[in-house]
Amino acid sequence: MIQIEPSGAACGAHIRGVDLSSPLSAETAHAIRAAWLAHGVVAFPDQNMSIEDLERFTLVLGPRGEDPYIAPIPGHAHVVEIRREPDEKAPIFAENFHSDWSFLPTPPAATALYGTIIPPQGGDTLFACQYAAWDALPGDMKDRLRGLSGIHSARRGYAKDGFYGEKDRAKGRSMAIRFDDSAMRTRQHPIARVHPETGRTALFVSPGYTIGIEGMSEDESTPLLESLYQHQKKPEFIYRHRWQPGMLLVWDNRCLVHAATGGYEGHRRLLHRITIGERAAPSAAPFAGDAPAAAGVH
Repeated sequence: MIQIEPSGAACGAHIRGVDLSSPLSAETAHAIRAAWLAHGVVAFPDQNMSIEDLERFTLVLGPRGEDPYIAPIPGHAHVVEIRREPDEKAPIFAENFHSDWSFLPTPPAATALYGTIIPPQGGDTLFACQYAAWDALPGDMKDRLRGLSGIHSARRGYAKDGFYGEKDRAKGRSMAIRFDDSAMRTRQHPIARVHPETGRTALFVSPGYTIGIEGMSEDESTPLLESLYQHQKKPEFIYRHRWQPGMLLVWDNRCLVHAATGGYEGHRRLLHRITIGERAAPSAAPFAGDAPAAAGVH
């Protein structure tokens, strides 16, 4: 039976007692999914997984998602490498807080990341619980934000003149990033976003991809967004994840933002990632009800 160890922070848990290199029973899959919905981000230490194992397991949580600006590895159309070489000088990838690909018409439900090569120090990933961030807002701010939509775009990162555009390519980044004119598109999503499976409200903005607020001028929206960016990463909302080789991490993009950190200069780092899409018809009732009890599964 699986054991679930909450992190003690606003989100996060470790799950032990399961071998993800083998197919899962329906009971175990259900328990894992409930724990993931309860804790937002779950880590599976000491896993010996092939790419095929990663592909099979992620289908437990949902269908294949989209990775629009990172080329997949050969032979695996939905697997990308998060790679950094020992002598690489380009800035750390994804240091700004963000929810993965929130600029898509239907943002992904989850991301799975497997630690293939992990340096001996550094490289922690920060997660900020946006349920907690929303709950901690003053009532008048919640009233102001309800009904407002954030404008999301990939332009700051993946346009030709973006952070990962032409100039970044000249820095010798080892990741297979593909900038494109499509990054200029925008998409609106509610700032007070109701999670389709738990029914809880989460703050859904980020400095990585939110560029404005629908119906507001830049002068109006910028100070409001900046205040939300500062609020959403307060220490009391943060879980700091420390990686180990052979660890799988799965997080919920609908209620968390995350950011990478450095500190492993001179070491190679390689992780394999799959983006997980929304289910065609999210099933709120079974898992929303089971989620609070997940920490007691043994």
